[in-house]
Amino acid sequence: MDNKLLLISRGSTFMVDALANGLAEVGIEVIKAEPKMSVLEQYKEEPNVVLFYMGNYLEEIADVLVYLKDLCVEKDKILCTIGDAEEFETLCKSISSSYIKEHFERPLNVKDAAEKMQFIFASNDERARRKRILLVDDDAAYLTMAKSWLEEDYRVVVVNSGMQAITYLANNVPDLILLDYEMPVTTGPQVLEMIRSEIGTSGIPVFFLTAKGDKESVMKVVSLKPNGYLLKTMKKEELLKTIGDFFMLRKG
Repeated sequence: MDNKLLLISRGSTFMVDALANGLAEVGIEVIKAEPKMSVLEQYKEEPNVVLFYMGNYLEEIADVLVYLKDLCVEKDKILCTIGDAEEFETLCKSISSSYIKEHFERPLNVKDAAEKMQFIFASNDERARRKRILLVDDDAAYLTMAKSWLEEDYRVVVVNSGMQAITYLANNVPDLILLDYEMPVTTGPQVLEMIRSEIGTSGIPVFFLTAKGDKESVMKVVSLKPNGYLLKTMKKEELLKTIGDFFMLRKG
């Protein structure tokens, strides 16, 4: 198991040093980094777990926050954060809470945080063996709900636009794509067409997500020949069973 962690903070304070020492005591190797794009670029491939120690400077680095979000999505990194309520609210203007695995409130209990991060590393080792699903939807509420359901059994990457999905697929091959049929700018059918037209992505199974369950709407979705479709009104158990059955059939 890779126990490296990227600790992002502006400068080195007493609490940041105490946190780094606490993480080291539970066997986590800490790599410190400034919240700058040129610095984060060096860690695109690893570590796979990122811990962001926030401060009152977040509004000054909005571009860095967007880059960090994109980096975590494209490279399937786990993002955790530390900060007070106001800092977390500011962060969520650039990085949706659905992308954040764990948030620690300040003032920080270093021992508790280190133990929780140790648990996240252990979970990540098991998570790496799971099927990976790319969830594409512009509805933030549905993204958050579906991600929480799917994470019980799968590795889930979420993006909120068709072009973000295409960007992600340029360097990643998930086991299944759940694609919203109706999205602004780049629609689900357009994304499916782009996926099917590229050799590297043409074989990835795609399920459309649709809010319309009437016969005419369903026939319209099915006519595009996705590998399946899921109604957004599905209950959790039904959604998980449909996806689980699909993977079982492919395995067989």
